[in-house]
Amino acid sequence: MLLQVGELARRTALTVRTLHHYDEIGLLKPSGRSDAGYRLYSQADVQRLHGIQTLRQMGLPLSDIAGLLAGGGMAPEQLIGQQIRALDQQIAQATELRGRLSLLRDGLVAGAEPDMGNWLQALALMATYGKYFSAAELKHIFSNWNRIEADLLVVKEQVRRAMDQGQPVDAPEVQSLAYRWMALMLHWMGGDIDLLERWGHMFRTEPSTQGRNHAPPGDMIRYIESAIQLRMDLLLKYMDRDDLRQLGHVHHTQWQQLEQEVQQLVDQRVPPAHPRARAAATHWDALFGTLCCNDAGLRAKLMRASASEPLLRAGSPLSEPVRNYLHAVPRLPAAAPSPS
Repeated sequence: MLLQVGELARRTALTVRTLHHYDEIGLLKPSGRSDAGYRLYSQADVQRLHGIQTLRQMGLPLSDIAGLLAGGGMAPEQLIGQQIRALDQQIAQATELRGRLSLLRDGLVAGAEPDMGNWLQALALMATYGKYFSAAELKHIFSNWNRIEADLLVVKEQVRRAMDQGQPVDAPEVQSLAYRWMALMLHWMGGDIDLLERWGHMFRTEPSTQGRNHAPPGDMIRYIESAIQLRMDLLLKYMDRDDLRQLGHVHHTQWQQLEQEVQQLVDQRVPPAHPRARAAATHWDALFGTLCCNDAGLRAKLMRASASEPLLRAGSPLSEPVRNYLHAVPRLPAAAPSPS
């Protein structure tokens, strides 16, 4: 199989001009020409292009790359091993790309030869990430993925179920999922909303990134982002983006534990003045303090938003009966509203 220069450029997210330049300086000569004079690239050419782009991403100039690839080119297993070492240095746990390269390397060790499609897909992915993020940003994103991976898989299943049931994005159940999704995303990005928005923009505009390596498919992204946008529009009436960056993370299981603790008090008809009720209220205050990073001003803003916006309350991780019970506990600290 031979590719013309335009097809190779399209499938690797490079420009025809770049490939022409590589040809002109002798870095990547096409294996042949068509009858009409068009450059034709073989699988060996694509493999060499993979090596060129790998070394370019490591910051090497083209003159040095030519020297490294001189003498018959780099063996496939050496090329893949070098790519993995470079990724380990630059982006730590780049799960999608590193996983693909590991599979290619393992296949080479086992005697299998990666086909042109494998090389092309890896090249395209490298180019896609590079359009939106620096190496340092990718290192931050992928090294933090394990913070949320297990929880996000659970939430994704619940979002898909809500979608299959045709629930509107302003339904309480969907808003609760939107709250969890948004909290996980902010936790993943370390509170960097700008980074999160760029990540979301990449998924919306690059279909090749959707549904791969546990990433949500396009329809789910659109659905949950619509639900989140409702919440964001309301929250930004009471606070700014810097406030949102300050928010801490409270794991969903901690809210569930408090929910069960208080629901048991409700079921047993324990009066709000009872010491057990006051202990539950103290627990609530501690969790909310974590959420607000013990910032009194941020607490007040969230309290006002929650009191004023029914949709925010609908997405609360605590049910309405539980919140009402906690509000009834005497001398409950004023800075412990229902989380929005």
